Amino acid sequence: MHSSHISPVFVGRSAELTALDDALSRANAGEPRALFVGGEAGVGKTRLMQEFLGRAAADGAVVALGGCVETGADALPFHPVSTALRSLRRRLGAELDAAIAGQEGELARLLPELGETDRGRPETEGRARLFELTVRLLEHLATDRTLVLALEDLHWADRSTRELLSYLLRALTHSRLLILATYRADDLHRRHPLRPALAEYERLRTVTRLELPRFERTEVRRQLAAIRGEAPTEQVLDQIFERSEGNAFFVEELARSILEGSPGGIGDSLRDLLLVRVEALPDEVQRVVRIAAEGGSEVEFRLLATVARLAEEELIETLRTAVGAAVLLPSQEGESFRFRHALMREAVAGDLLPSERSRLSRRYAEALEADPTLVRPEERAGRLAGYWFDARDPARALPAVIAAAAAARGRHAFAEQHHLLERALELWDDTPEELRRQTMRQGVEDGLYMAISPEDAPGDFVDLLAAITVAARLAGERERALAICKRALRKLEGEPLRAAWFWLERYQLVRDLFRSDGWDEITHAQTLVKGLPPSFVHAKALTQAAHWYAVHQPTTTVMETARQAVELCRATGAEITGLTARLTLAWLTIHSGDVEAGLEQARAVLARDLEPGNANVLLRGYGNLSTALHGLGRYAEAVETAERGSGLADRHGLPDAASYIDGNLAESLIQLGRWADADAVVERGLGRRGVSVRIRALIAERRAELALARGAYDEARRRMEETESGTTGPYPEPQHTLAMGRVAIALAAADGRILDVRSLLDAAVGEAIPPGHQRYGWPLLYEAAAAEARARGLTVAEPGRRAAVERIRKAMEGQPEFAPLWAAQALMVQAELLTTEGRDATAHWTRVVAATEQLQAPLLLATARLRLAEALITQRCTGFRETAGDLLRQAEAVARELGAAPLETEITTLAGRARIPLRQADGETDPSTTPAAALGLTARERDVLRLVAAGRSNRQIAEELFISPKTASVHVSNILAKLGAAGRGEAAAIAHRLGAFEE
Repeated sequence: MHSSHISPVFVGRSAELTALDDALSRANAGEPRALFVGGEAGVGKTRLMQEFLGRAAADGAVVALGGCVETGADALPFHPVSTALRSLRRRLGAELDAAIAGQEGELARLLPELGETDRGRPETEGRARLFELTVRLLEHLATDRTLVLALEDLHWADRSTRELLSYLLRALTHSRLLILATYRADDLHRRHPLRPALAEYERLRTVTRLELPRFERTEVRRQLAAIRGEAPTEQVLDQIFERSEGNAFFVEELARSILEGSPGGIGDSLRDLLLVRVEALPDEVQRVVRIAAEGGSEVEFRLLATVARLAEEELIETLRTAVGAAVLLPSQEGESFRFRHALMREAVAGDLLPSERSRLSRRYAEALEADPTLVRPEERAGRLAGYWFDARDPARALPAVIAAAAAARGRHAFAEQHHLLERALELWDDTPEELRRQTMRQGVEDGLYMAISPEDAPGDFVDLLAAITVAARLAGERERALAICKRALRKLEGEPLRAAWFWLERYQLVRDLFRSDGWDEITHAQTLVKGLPPSFVHAKALTQAAHWYAVHQPTTTVMETARQAVELCRATGAEITGLTARLTLAWLTIHSGDVEAGLEQARAVLARDLEPGNANVLLRGYGNLSTALHGLGRYAEAVETAERGSGLADRHGLPDAASYIDGNLAESLIQLGRWADADAVVERGLGRRGVSVRIRALIAERRAELALARGAYDEARRRMEETESGTTGPYPEPQHTLAMGRVAIALAAADGRILDVRSLLDAAVGEAIPPGHQRYGWPLLYEAAAAEARARGLTVAEPGRRAAVERIRKAMEGQPEFAPLWAAQALMVQAELLTTEGRDATAHWTRVVAATEQLQAPLLLATARLRLAEALITQRCTGFRETAGDLLRQAEAVARELGAAPLETEITTLAGRARIPLRQADGETDPSTTPAAALGLTARERDVLRLVAAGRSNRQIAEELFISPKTASVHVSNILAKLGAAGRGEAAAIAHRLGAFEE
């Protein structure tokens, strides 16, 4: 008979193993997969994972296993990932080091043995880079082999681990990587943070979620037979199955209880059953087991020896007994020990008295302080903080907690830093004042945050509130950060400098929460620092003010604010803030009309080498310079600048910055007529991992513009909806509202909704186009003016037409025209307004064509040529047919090559009406310019028009064509708009005049 209480035979789970094997096969084929295995405690998740990992390794896969810790997870960020990477390094050695080469400073945040971490990189940027480099490392290692990354007990995972896992799941597209994670389903209460994360993961195509059920009676029979070495009697089987309810761990414990004749009997609670097992051990072994239970999920041998006050040989013998009784298990390296099951540790720890627990925690803390080498260096601060906090000694706990918070920030684990600082807030009042000051001063030196207290009295309560504010903001807990800001400001009466710092923090928070555009917060900060000696707070306030003006009201008068910001940053040594100020000044200089000087200023900033501290600002500068060049109509230069910036962002592992710049790049490619390239850039921008909602919304703007130009109006509407999540809100920026206002006006015009065009124009422009936004204003005004010109003659458009024309002319007043592009666009607006009023616009369109021929804008030039041809035909100018024909053929060639369907339809319709052939071969008109095709209608619209001409109503058309009356109505509206017809009778007359239905 076997003496082991653990089944030597793997029982059941055939369906789950099949799912795991299938995922492994997909990973082997280069399709990354992830499986999340859930189940109640003791149901067999670990055994299933061990069985599968053994099979995967036997098949040649490399396995990396990491486990989450049960207690103190917030003080040990990324612990399971670090453990897994450490096992990979042991397995792969030089190969992994070669894959990491050059990135040791960043990846040391996950694997501290790589060396010192990089300093100077802004927090949010550094975190994105860390996540991206982790993905690249795993992808590299899983290129020529299958890599299985296994994470146990995800229900205990710290938030940073969950966020890294979320990034990893979204990022992996082509690699031989399989992620396997287990979690306790019965621990996931309604507010458990893993619940929404799992729901989010499950929506991904590559993720599968398995729920491990309890054993059925036949499986329990097989398990007992394997444990006992013989089939159980029906009576024993019934007892154990009824008591365990099929939970594999319970079955093992109950079977052992029967085999060993436990006095507790089979009817005791599981907790009592587990404790009986421990109580059956010798007294000294029980003592060590209880000490180990308070040490955490896993306790190092040397640390346990110190706390237990046993010599190594004595402890080895004691542990041998505990391991033999299946209470403790050694780690794979043999340097630490853990309980065979977390349920057993919970039972033992729960049986300790509160005073016992605090006393043992103190002994652990004292041992670790006396010899820091007892645990891994990256775990030391967090473990010490946890031990002292549990020891209920605030004077010892506060310094440890602050040190752990500083260490968490150094690893970009902002959620864990925030949690630790909230603990410090709990401890603050119970700690002596001088110790509090010393602790906060040391925290500043360790990198906890930037000190804002006076030089003669650093380290007070407000400093702690400042640290919590920043940590909460970086962790995404903006409401908490805002509440802490308010609390701090109430305490800072008479301290203007520090109060100004908190107002600047509020500026970032209210903007992120869409509570305000931030101007009130900036004003408060500026008022507070007025008259104070120069400081980095003063420099930041002035720089933020200049930037706000550049975005919202970039007038020439603001340039003095930007100049002062540049000088103040230089005087106070605020180098990185100074780069932002210089880029803002460059932008304002360009828009003041001194274009070349502004461009030179921006290029001088971008000439600096990219470093961790300045990368975020410089890459934003590449985006700003490219969009400035685009706004001036210098599209080729804009493309060159954006391509360089995007490439730099990619090389530095900053996907959000790269995709932001790609959005600008796509915009310029669209104007250059390189639409296929723009499509590719847009897909690249969206395909990167870690792209924020805001940047996705920006890219959606580009997709809306492309769809509009192609005539894919439904898609354009969808893309506009996508922009609303990130670029609009209660306080939107004009650069987005004006751009999308233009698209909305064009869509309304395409539908023939001229009254909506007027409403949309009023909404977009308001009192006036904001100063400095002419690059968005001129295209918007042109769309509105063009819509009025095309709607001329429609009955619905007549009321209010004069007011609409005056509205557009008023909006034009004061808009700069110093850039050749803007001058051409202004002429185009004027020409369309003349057409709207029934006046001759031929001279204006002639000037427009001459102007646009000097630009790099093929679609704009084709539009100008179409309008000039239209004016020549309308006015019946001398020789108009030949000149108009040349213009239309040139415009049609561009529209056809680009795929600009609406423009091509207008050209062919006009050519058809004027009987001007667009393409000829052997003296015959091209089939595309036959009367029916020249109308520019789809096949369905021609069917509808035929019935309209026959006098059918919408309902009769619907019945004959098997469509709904509403659809028939939409088709009729589109037909009237395309033909420029005022009603059904006029549309029929146009069709008959052109002989559209002649066979």
